Amino acid sequence: MELQIITPNGFEKHEATAVFLPGAAGAFEVLHGHAPLISTLVAGDIRWRDASGAESVRSIGSGAVMVENDIIKVCAE
Repeated sequence: MELQIITPNGFEKHEATAVFLPGAAGAFEVLHGHAPLISTLVAGDIRWRDASGAESVRSIGSGAVMVENDIIKVCAE
């Protein structure tokens, strides 16, 4: 999957096998083949795991996420 993070400070792109997001209705995980969705995000950490199993973290303020066709687009502060 491709994780794209867009912030006022720039753009990041990462390959991931799992992405954990701080959703407004509760944290959730996105895996390969996830159904399309749009959700708001609250302040917290986006965590993702790459193919080697290494985990990375990026803190955000608030924002929104769109998931479609194994592309996860996050727009956040």
